Amino acid sequence: MVLLTGAGLSTDSGIPDYRGPDAPPRTPMTYAEFVSGPAARQRYWARSHVGWTRMGDARPNPGHHAAAALEVRGRIDLLITQNVDGLHEAAGADALALHGRIAEVVCLGCRAVSSRRALQERLTDLNPGYAAAHGAAQVRPDGDVDLDDVAGFRVPDCDCGGVLKPHVVFFGENVPAPRVQRCYDAVEALADRAGALVVAGSSLTVMSGLRFVKRAARLGVPVVIANRGATRGDPHATYRLTTGCSEFLTALAAHPA
Repeated sequence: MVLLTGAGLSTDSGIPDYRGPDAPPRTPMTYAEFVSGPAARQRYWARSHVGWTRMGDARPNPGHHAAAALEVRGRIDLLITQNVDGLHEAAGADALALHGRIAEVVCLGCRAVSSRRALQERLTDLNPGYAAAHGAAQVRPDGDVDLDDVAGFRVPDCDCGGVLKPHVVFFGENVPAPRVQRCYDAVEALADRAGALVVAGSSLTVMSGLRFVKRAARLGVPVVIANRGATRGDPHATYRLTTGCSEFLTALAAHPA
């Protein structure tokens, strides 16, 4: 199979999702907003600074471990995740992070990639006591928090003077073409292997994941969707299960191949 996972898989690890049945309305920052000026970046990094420790404390749940077990046993050709939290990798899986990883930072000037943990140390030095003072803020799906009081928060630049951005695909950005092609290739290979595309914990609201479901359906590859709420891919599903990701993947891993 090719397994595509979304934010619903990480809710059992304490990371909320954007579009689950009980999720409040949330508007993520877009790329255009992030690059619009210092005020937007100050707001983003202040929220991220407070939320980073909580994201770092998240641990893989049974669903992540089940996916890793399926991969080890050779039942997954490619594990694609829309999540940026790194929990698949922490569980021992070799996941293709479609939208990148929050653990990395990229400079929009020199394009150097560095550690988010190292940036956290710089943010702490520049803003002593800030995270503790806002520790009650509500966590958001991307590892930041709901926070409006960002006055005075200081944001460092890259050593080259360029703007630092989390190394993830923001709304308004495109997933790198080679990454997308690798996913298409894996889905297309299923047609010759009597395989299936399995989606767990994604509403498939954005095209970055939905396009693989549509490609599978056009090729006659079975599409299995397991998600508590409705998804945009439901019209293309061969099998549709309304269930939790951890329960579904754990049962799948326990089933004899």
